[in-house]
Amino acid sequence: MNTAWIYLVIAGLLEIVWAVGLKSTEGFTRLWPSVFTLTFMFASFLLLSLAMKHLPVGTAYAVWTGIGAAGAAIIGMLFLGESRELARVACVVLIVSGVVGLKLLAKPAV
Repeated sequence: MNTAWIYLVIAGLLEIVWAVGLKSTEGFTRLWPSVFTLTFMFASFLLLSLAMKHLPVGTAYAVWTGIGAAGAAIIGMLFLGESRELARVACVVLIVSGVVGLKLLAKPAV
């Protein structure tokens, strides 16, 4: 896996952190949760932009968003008491399948 993909995966994982952390900011009215969340947002966007130097924008953005969406949904189901119904789990599986498909079909950006 080349550096761009490593950056992209880390950016996606950081997106999970800030997406979950966003709830604790209570609309950015709480200082430390807001600082924490904004720091992870910045790092996630920075790594996404570095990955986009070498990956197609559509692929990079979709993979980043997919990692974040699936990861946040899984965290919600496992730790935040969100619904674990089969249809929801199936939707997360579809997101992950799409991300894997985009990775397998990706060609370097021009």
